[in-house]
Amino acid sequence: MSRVAQPSRSRAAGFTIIEALVALAIVTALLGAIGGLIATSARGTRALEQHVALVETARAVESALPKRDQLAGGDFSGVLAGHPWRVDVLPFVARGIDSTLPSPWVPQTIVITVRSPGGAALQLSTVRLRRGTNE
Repeated sequence: MSRVAQPSRSRAAGFTIIEALVALAIVTALLGAIGGLIATSARGTRALEQHVALVETARAVESALPKRDQLAGGDFSGVLAGHPWRVDVLPFVARGIDSTLPSPWVPQTIVITVRSPGGAALQLSTVRLRRGTNE
């Protein structure tokens, strides 16, 4: 009778438990790094969305300002899309400009402040001309 050769088991076949643990540790470290990257990206996206919402609200408030001849000094405020806003109409002050000189135009500083429900704020400042009283 002839003997059938049995496949021999060698030590090189398969992975050892140490090799499996090292591979698992590498995969865990990679998944942790990817998770951190995703979290950072999500925070950046939320901050960008919040800033865009503030800018859109400020632009909407600015476009709804009264016409230049109806815009008197003072302040007014409101809430738009959950964002409280405030508009301050102030006299324009700058060095080198003599406000005593006669002019048909009176410059006004317009300051628009918008706050998000989360507390972030955006402030826009601009100058608007309106007809003076000494036309």
